[in-house]
Amino acid sequence: MASIRRTLSPAYHDRPYQNGAASTLGGVSSPSHKLLSSSKYSSSLPSAVAAFAVNFRRKGPQGLRKAFVRWGVFFLVGFLLGMLPLGHVDDIRPARDFSFDIKPPHVNVQLEEEGGGGGGGGGGDRGVKQEQDVVVDVRLGIDEAARAESGDGLLVFVPRKQIIVVTPTYNRPLQAYFLNRLGQVLRLVPPPLLWVVVEMNSASMETAEVLRKTGVMYRHLVCAKNSTEVKDRGVHQRNTALEHIEHHRLDGIVYFADDDNIYSLELFYSLRNISRFGTWPVAMLAQSKNKAILEGPVCNGSQVAGWHTNEKSKRLRRFHVDMSGFAFNSTILWDPKRWRRPTSIPIRQLDTVKEGFQETTFIEQLVEDESQMEGIPLGCSRIMNWHLHLEVHGHFYPRGWLLQKNLDIAFPLK
Repeated sequence: MASIRRTLSPAYHDRPYQNGAASTLGGVSSPSHKLLSSSKYSSSLPSAVAAFAVNFRRKGPQGLRKAFVRWGVFFLVGFLLGMLPLGHVDDIRPARDFSFDIKPPHVNVQLEEEGGGGGGGGGGDRGVKQEQDVVVDVRLGIDEAARAESGDGLLVFVPRKQIIVVTPTYNRPLQAYFLNRLGQVLRLVPPPLLWVVVEMNSASMETAEVLRKTGVMYRHLVCAKNSTEVKDRGVHQRNTALEHIEHHRLDGIVYFADDDNIYSLELFYSLRNISRFGTWPVAMLAQSKNKAILEGPVCNGSQVAGWHTNEKSKRLRRFHVDMSGFAFNSTILWDPKRWRRPTSIPIRQLDTVKEGFQETTFIEQLVEDESQMEGIPLGCSRIMNWHLHLEVHGHFYPRGWLLQKNLDIAFPLK
């Protein structure tokens, strides 16, 4: 292979030598040869070092200083050019184009447009997008009604309020049925929802098993009140839940839901619209079980204009509301300054009042009058829950809800 180092090849003796390269022609030594043959430098040094030595010998320190200045200027210009955003990348999209949706798994869905068949592909795409939006709303705790579209096309999501459902319960034959029924209703309510279940004296394994199987987020509490001093068991159980909410500063809408009542999903959807205190009419089955009684607010829109009750014995009450006919903001319990409460005395239900007056005496601690109430839904014209009396007195549920021995055969097989 031919060498490309022409400056060292004798074939080009008629050309001047560059980069300080040394050669000997006819015994004549060049100035660079003298330099490289000195004791300070060796002929084996690279040509760049030799050139630096020649320039330094010819121009002196002044030229070296100019070279460094020139190098510094070029370095600074190159650095500034590198920092300027001169390039353009087409693959990078604006941040608003990125989708953070939690998409459901692919399913085989047949969709039809309104007023016609599903021949076009556009209707199917919109239907799938709606289904994905519903899944995202449920998982992220976002209220569909609170979605508002901003000017630049972005969706503004407002998180849902938490619902805190307080349920006192006790051992009885229908307890398992009641808890399972209420648990399955709460399971259908979009999160966040917290189910606070309170028992007396001790937490039973049967109740804990029911709560685990419902799939609802819950807290299993125990009221340690001495049963001999208890006049109304439900009052002390609810107070235990109120103490728990106040101590842990749980934020949400508190609703007292007894396990033997019947509730619609519409009720729990409406609870999230409450700001301070909400109320609605309740249908109750009379103790004689031969008639239904309506009790609750009479509303003009969302404003409470009066009250309705069918029981003459309760006409002396200030507020004619059933225990399952109202809900309130939990911050009233632990943030009195926010609601300008005159005192910071804990809000609790009273066991010393006459039966049937626990509701009104408790509500009087939450609001001053009807102007601080909200009737739901608008007009208070829908019955969203029933208060039933289906208790079986004088019986206890079987241990573990299991039969300890087989039943007697009444009709043997022939």
